Amino acid sequence: MEIPRVLFIFRKWLPLILVGTALVTGLTYWLSRSQTPVYSTNSSVMVDVVSPEPGAEYLAVLTGQQTTRTYAKLATSRSVLEEVASSLKLDMSLTKLEGMINVSPVENTQILQITVEDTIPARAAAIADKVAEAFVKQNSRLRQAKFDLARQELNQDLAKVETESVAIKAQIDSIVDPNDPLNTKLPLFARTELSRLQSKLGALETQRTILLRSIEDFRLASTRYGNTIAISSRAEEPKAPFKPKVLLNTLLAAVLGLFFTTAIAFIIELLDDTIKSPEEISSTTGFPVLGALARIQAQSDEERLVTRAHPKSPISEAYRALRTNLQFSAVDKQLKTFLVTSANPQEGKSMTLANLAVAMAQSGLQVIAVDTDLRRPSLHHLFGLNNNPGFTNAILQEEPDLDSLLHTTNIENLRVLASGTLPPNPSELLGSDRTRRLIKELEGRADAVLFDSPPLSAVTDAAVLASRLDGVLLIVEAGKTRRPSLLRVKEDLARVGANVLGIALNKLSPSTASGYYYYYYYYYYYYSSDGEQRRRRHSRRSPLDVLLRRGESREPSTDGSGERQ
Repeated sequence: MEIPRVLFIFRKWLPLILVGTALVTGLTYWLSRSQTPVYSTNSSVMVDVVSPEPGAEYLAVLTGQQTTRTYAKLATSRSVLEEVASSLKLDMSLTKLEGMINVSPVENTQILQITVEDTIPARAAAIADKVAEAFVKQNSRLRQAKFDLARQELNQDLAKVETESVAIKAQIDSIVDPNDPLNTKLPLFARTELSRLQSKLGALETQRTILLRSIEDFRLASTRYGNTIAISSRAEEPKAPFKPKVLLNTLLAAVLGLFFTTAIAFIIELLDDTIKSPEEISSTTGFPVLGALARIQAQSDEERLVTRAHPKSPISEAYRALRTNLQFSAVDKQLKTFLVTSANPQEGKSMTLANLAVAMAQSGLQVIAVDTDLRRPSLHHLFGLNNNPGFTNAILQEEPDLDSLLHTTNIENLRVLASGTLPPNPSELLGSDRTRRLIKELEGRADAVLFDSPPLSAVTDAAVLASRLDGVLLIVEAGKTRRPSLLRVKEDLARVGANVLGIALNKLSPSTASGYYYYYYYYYYYYSSDGEQRRRRHSRRSPLDVLLRRGESREPSTDGSGERQ
């Protein structure tokens, strides 16, 4: 898509884009301001893992990181939450309390960060600290319980050994004689039993020594490794809310609103299948564009005939360009009878025919404008004439007196044959032999005969008449005629063998045809009823208008090709 076209679309939809962006921005600002402020703070604990062996520091770090991730889950366990809620006397459920707390390990460290979000800043800080404290205490209790259990088992073994040692000592005392320290008087079996008991007592003493050493080792281990978690930082009471971020949300909403409303505008334009430019006509039908005409917003029929009311205006020049292009299309073959029609109603065919007839008459040609729209005639209104007598009266006469039927106008070289009395069967009347003879007689009385007719998509009148005339000028309203409708008209005209000379793009305006904005502008600048006001508007054009004006104002060619020069 070309830059001028992009700028035109943006300018066309600018009010919608601005309103949409303002609505999204305002709604986001209101929602952000209406939300309850949430404060965030955090405390942290350090997980200390001592290397089991010298030189295994790296293994200890990896173990510590795994342990930290495990602790991140345990820090919000039910027991920790219950202790926090009880200590702080929180009037909330444990589920809600858990939702306020987020525990996560800091990457590549052995630090556990406890983040709390709350609507009350002081309570957020208190919860963060209390979670850290409760978690440290719980971890200490759990680890101490493990050491206590092992130490209890060792004490039980030691008591058993000591009890057994006392029993063996008693047995030994019962065998030995205090008066015989060398046990020489003991019999052989007694000395043997004494030796066994002494050996067993020595083993028990050795076992007792080992147990005592193990108990001491556990005591030292419990002192050293009893608590591997310590609070590394306390939470600070937050001064400003963590969310909502009103300014950031509003700015993001403005950017996104601008983006999406602009995107919607461009999507609407892409989905719009109406004809807006000569290029679209050429690419859709292959017919040449003979003229580009601005929308005429006149209140009276006299003003609608702009070629007579304002012959020096740019809009009149556009009709003269259409006249010239129409004449060039008949260079190889002399064409005198032309049908001016359109695909749909209200596309400006009658007004185009009237202004074209005036432009032709002003060039010195003898012109007859014939109103063969026998359903809704309008040429007599544009020229201020009576509708009777007219075309139907001429058809009903065996030898019509055209001089009495043709209405003279205050425009030199231009006469008008009105529609006359409206018949019940227009299509049959236009297809009759008398119509063919009347066309021949009119052709002999003028240099150019222009026929107005109903729209092609409504009835068959225009198709019937098109097959009997030298050429057809098709009127297309910018921004209204749809491509499928135009293609159907093309097929209908091809089916009856009509000679389509070209198409005139009518009712151009800034909102329908970007490339021809200057036609509309200059017509209103010079010839609107509030010309002074429009001159003031001209002096206050925005930079965007100037850019569009420079990038898009290209006069259409007058060679009938429809290409811009």
